[in-house]
Amino acid sequence: MNGGDLLAKCLQHLGVQVAFGLHGGHLDAFLAGCEAVGIRLVDTRHETAAVQAAEGYARMSSKLGVCFVTANSGFSNGIPGLATAFADRSPIVCITSSVPLRDTENNSLQGSIDQVTASSAITKFAHRLTHAEDCPRILAYAVRVALTGAPGPVLLDVPIDVMFSPVHPKLVSHGSISCPLPYAAGPHPDAVKESIKLVMSSQRPVIITGSGASQGQVKPELMAFAERYHIPIFNSSKHIYTCPKTFGLYGGAAQNIALLSNLAKVSPDLVLLLGARTGMFLGGRSGAIIPPGCKLVQVDVDGSEIGRTLPVDVGIVSDLTTFLTAANQYNGSEVDEENKKDEWIALLPALQVPPPSPFESESGVHPESGLLHPYHALKQLFSTVQKDCIVILDGGEASCWALDLAPLCEPSTVIAATGYLGFLGAGFGYVLGCAVAAPDKKIIHIQGDGSAGFHFMELDTYRRFGLDVLTVVVNNSCWGMSRNGQDLLFGSRVPHRPVSSLQPSVDFKSVAQGLGVHAARVSRAEEMDRAVMDCQQRQGPGCIDLIVDRKPTHPMVETMVGPTSDPNVIVVSYYDNIPRPRYDVS
Repeated sequence: MNGGDLLAKCLQHLGVQVAFGLHGGHLDAFLAGCEAVGIRLVDTRHETAAVQAAEGYARMSSKLGVCFVTANSGFSNGIPGLATAFADRSPIVCITSSVPLRDTENNSLQGSIDQVTASSAITKFAHRLTHAEDCPRILAYAVRVALTGAPGPVLLDVPIDVMFSPVHPKLVSHGSISCPLPYAAGPHPDAVKESIKLVMSSQRPVIITGSGASQGQVKPELMAFAERYHIPIFNSSKHIYTCPKTFGLYGGAAQNIALLSNLAKVSPDLVLLLGARTGMFLGGRSGAIIPPGCKLVQVDVDGSEIGRTLPVDVGIVSDLTTFLTAANQYNGSEVDEENKKDEWIALLPALQVPPPSPFESESGVHPESGLLHPYHALKQLFSTVQKDCIVILDGGEASCWALDLAPLCEPSTVIAATGYLGFLGAGFGYVLGCAVAAPDKKIIHIQGDGSAGFHFMELDTYRRFGLDVLTVVVNNSCWGMSRNGQDLLFGSRVPHRPVSSLQPSVDFKSVAQGLGVHAARVSRAEEMDRAVMDCQQRQGPGCIDLIVDRKPTHPMVETMVGPTSDPNVIVVSYYDNIPRPRYDVS
């Protein structure tokens, strides 16, 4: 047995069944070891997609994601994947290799970058293994770091000579490789009591769940908690849906809280943030979702996240399932199960019938260009695709349009791939990981034509592995959010729109067909239903090149850019505007 064999065997012992990556000679001993122990190897066309596939797999399966990238060049391509996993709290182990230990700092092939140093800022743990016999101990530690506390990526660099070196059995350091993971952090009894006090004294409480609530065991406890204390559940866009839409206390996306406030002319007086982070996905500092003056309870496995941007009345460092179980079993005198908050909950059904879109009355095509209206085109698409699918969104404006309309197909899961980094192109890797984790589900993959350009070759990967993925390129021949954002920012004052155009002649249908994928080009409404049905009825992946107009601008873009005619304000796109400085010229 060599180091690569031992590494693979340790992963198998830890329950790993699949690893995503791209071949490199530095990894051959490890790859052969994976084949020997039955770990499925899924190879991609680019390392970024491989690392993000491990992330997608982790998010869909609630298991550890594993990927492999070769030394230096492959590692450098994989850095964006480590960055997205770090920002979005995805537990993955990235295996890489490097030059022989004797050749460090020797200008050797693929030896210029210190991979441990380079990745330390975007991983929870990075380490170079210098003795094959230490593999069980170090890998077990790395996995614990990835999975416990705030989840995240770890990196293990195994030099090629360590990979190929024979293992001396008597020197193997096992560490905690055979020990179960530690029990999750639990809430302090006083914290449970104080949070229940706030719930009982509130009139208009809401729950907002985030990615911390995505693990399967949370769902029954969450629904039981909501029913016992009569609190509606909303989810941030970073979180897959946790309860069926038939559940009477489900309010939908967190953005609906702002809508609820508009309908009822009142706002929540208590918000329970359960595994959800404040910031961009919850309205920032605008107060639209978490209104100023409301009480706030925040439960998170990471204590540093509690109170990061908003004052918190009760902060609880706990695994979400453990907290909910404790709250459901709590029998203090504060509990009044007859306090049903009927008037507040009676407002929820109005959210199941959202107000008409301002674009509903517009024509299905642009009156000047004759191109499909993006709202109407995607509405027809989502009305046609099969229900209970997984929807993964990528791109700028394309994902904004799709997020509004995805509920039409009653998806089991919606994942916005851009995440906290606003990272375009991540959807290809997420799709791959989700398709491997949930092979019984149809995946609808929405891309803009800008984001599609990053990793469109991964359609070849979907084809090679026979994955049931429908990739839809919302094609408006520009970087839509950039171009329309510049229109809002500059208006007629600046005639040019720098670096925001794309080539209209790009034919995604032909590219997909060249990769062996069934594809269609849709530029008229009457072509949509047949194109979707053809793709759904065929085995393996499909692609639709959906030609739409770049107008109208999605309202989210206007909200993010924040244009104003106030001469005393400087517009800072995507962030809060700032007052224009005044100078005393006297």
